[in-house]
Amino acid sequence: MGKTWMTHVNRACGLVLLTASFTVAQASPDRIVSLVPALTEALFAMDAGDAVVGVSSFDTYPPEAMSRPRVGGLIDPDLERILALRPDLVVLYGSQTDQIAQLRRAGIQVFALTHGGLRETLSVIRTLGTRAGHPAAAAALVGSIEDRLADIRRRVASFDRPSVLLVFGREPGTLRNIYASGGRGFLHDMLEAAGGRNVFADIPRESVQLTSEAILRAAPEVILELTYDDRMTPDTQANEIAVWSRLSSIPAVGTRRVSLLLGHQFVQPGPRMAEAIDVIAKTLHPTGP
Repeated sequence: MGKTWMTHVNRACGLVLLTASFTVAQASPDRIVSLVPALTEALFAMDAGDAVVGVSSFDTYPPEAMSRPRVGGLIDPDLERILALRPDLVVLYGSQTDQIAQLRRAGIQVFALTHGGLRETLSVIRTLGTRAGHPAAAAALVGSIEDRLADIRRRVASFDRPSVLLVFGREPGTLRNIYASGGRGFLHDMLEAAGGRNVFADIPRESVQLTSEAILRAAPEVILELTYDDRMTPDTQANEIAVWSRLSSIPAVGTRRVSLLLGHQFVQPGPRMAEAIDVIAKTLHPTGP
């Protein structure tokens, strides 16, 4: 969960998604390569998985995706390997400008993603469904997510909203290089939808690097850490939670409201986003319906 971990998270999933840009194609793609794990998952969820012929080095879900050839990620895309798969559509990050230009020069359609929040992510899934030739399935997927989000919001509406520090990066075993959600982006929107109040909502950034002093001043009532480190065991999870005891004056520590949530769905805004928000909601409101 340290600085290296945060870099890995950013490389693997970009954390949040906003808009999609793509060139106009004449027909639905038959061969798709995806470097964005959240959208790889979305493609499979909208019945476009059979067309996926290559995925990023960080794809782990659904299990079918793991059988596809690996082509690198945000930092290290293997363009030669991508081209060898003969795709007619490549899904990648908007920041991969060099790769986007090279693919377009090769006559390959691209679907490029940049950063944003929950509403924009749902819009991206719809747009991707249209581009992949599965608009009805994508609309149904988005509709199911929206229905579940509406149910979560209804359930938490009557509860007080605790102040929450939402952490997504930290050096293991220490309180150094702490990265938390600011007041913009997908993580912030997840927390708000789950019935929490972001202690750093007034900072108009997606991520904030924090000192212990800043956390002490914020005095969160709840601390939530998100990680997808597959090496985590119950013992290491407990040890990482115990690290926060060093800041014993924080209300969340004093009342033992420090939780570590493990899973890709917490840091990859894709089809399981409502599932992740539901878990956060139940963590924040354990006595809820």
